[in-house]
Amino acid sequence: MARITPLNWPAVRQLTSGDLFGRGPAVKSQVSEDLTARTVTADSMAHSVCPYCAVGCGQRVYTKDNKVIQIEGNPDSPHSRGRLCPKGAASEQLVNSPGRITEMLYRAPRSTKWEKLDLDTAMEMIADRFIEARRNHWREKDDQGRTLRHTLGIASLGGATIDNEENYLAKKLFTAAGAIQMENQARI
Repeated sequence: MARITPLNWPAVRQLTSGDLFGRGPAVKSQVSEDLTARTVTADSMAHSVCPYCAVGCGQRVYTKDNKVIQIEGNPDSPHSRGRLCPKGAASEQLVNSPGRITEMLYRAPRSTKWEKLDLDTAMEMIADRFIEARRNHWREKDDQGRTLRHTLGIASLGGATIDNEENYLAKKLFTAAGAIQMENQARI
């Protein structure tokens, strides 16, 4: 580290360099000159969408060694133009939080503890329960003989953190399954 002398003070550099308002090189230190942005050292950058609300602000996700190192606003996004709210700007913490649960957890009925499941087992359990609820609550006709072909045993309550395409596919899935109770935060 260089030795600090009065000649290195920003005020002195301001007067001797002609940068009287202190908006140029006179106020830069050697430490700040030596810094490099995390985005420069990243291995790759991917375009993404902020996961928090229905606005869908564009994000640039920078990774290094298969780990997210920086998330920032995407200036090419037509509606957010590179800006993120405080939650969106802090979404890197969501990804890298040491408290983030990264495995399937299941608590059996009346159990007091969680157990770990692999993804295939969890998906099979969900599919089995979905099909059973549909089968047990299927209504082909009403009391007056009119065709219904629906179930009240399945409902969908979606959030606005998924985009329009995912909402469209969810709606098609539940409609095809015969569900008539579908609601989404984005519709309200």
